[in-house]
Amino acid sequence: MEQALEILFTASFWVAAIRIASPLIFATMGELICERAGVLNLGIEGIMTAGAFAGWFTVYAGGDLWTGVLVAALAGAMFGLLHATLTVPLGLSQHVVGIGVTLLASSLTYFIYRLALPEVTSPPKIAPFEPLAIPGLSSIPVIGPALFNQTPLTYLAFATVAVTAWVLYRTPLGLAIRAAGENPAAVEAQGISVTGIRMGAVMVGSALMAVGGAFLTMSAFNSFFFQMINGRGWICIALVVFGSWRPGKALLGAILFAAFDAYQVRLQQLSGGIVPYQVFLMMPYVLSILALVLVARRATYPKALMIPYQKGER
Repeated sequence: MEQALEILFTASFWVAAIRIASPLIFATMGELICERAGVLNLGIEGIMTAGAFAGWFTVYAGGDLWTGVLVAALAGAMFGLLHATLTVPLGLSQHVVGIGVTLLASSLTYFIYRLALPEVTSPPKIAPFEPLAIPGLSSIPVIGPALFNQTPLTYLAFATVAVTAWVLYRTPLGLAIRAAGENPAAVEAQGISVTGIRMGAVMVGSALMAVGGAFLTMSAFNSFFFQMINGRGWICIALVVFGSWRPGKALLGAILFAAFDAYQVRLQQLSGGIVPYQVFLMMPYVLSILALVLVARRATYPKALMIPYQKGER
């Protein structure tokens, strides 16, 4: 018991937790932007898969790491454009379209992988982002290595939260996005295109989801393999609800889930195989569900979420 508690106060534990949280932060912010504008994007799982492959393959083909990030974002934006076109102006079911985008993005990714690398039996490796220590701050006990000795993409993930919060709550654009998800008729009354706002939000949100996937192949690992997203997209949808559609709270939720995940790995090692490993694997999800149940009952969701809007409707 004492050893289990000591884990929580080690630098290596929090380094791992922040690293695990980073792709979740990108994708959660992307989903949050979509939902704030009134669109539920269930294509997140497939978009993250496509981003993971696009970023990795760009670097494998000779591009630099930041070019890989950009290509991943563009790939995500294209799938976001598809999703937005079907759900916003055409008003099709956001549930059905989202699942369809996930299946399309995942299947297309696997097809391109096999087409480009037909003879490969094990995933080729690339040189990923290396940790970048911030002088002075990285030497702070426990907190320093966890927050200030990470890869550039982790710093970018935290910056994304700050930028998202600033745009949503401090700018006219953010007000329009939030209004599109609450009262789209009021947006139209101001002469602003609800269709344009929603489509733009879905494209930007999808680009962030894809960057979250690219984090896995270009920062957490150094290769692409099938099933590497492993349900992270669905977790991010839950984290948006957990965070009550607020960037700061969603960030805390991502770190909390990542901490559960990092903790179960260390508990497996402590148990010495006495307890089946499946028990530890399900721990982060069980604890997340409990936290979600406690928080979601008080959450206020965007009033126009999943409700199609046509110009001139009241």
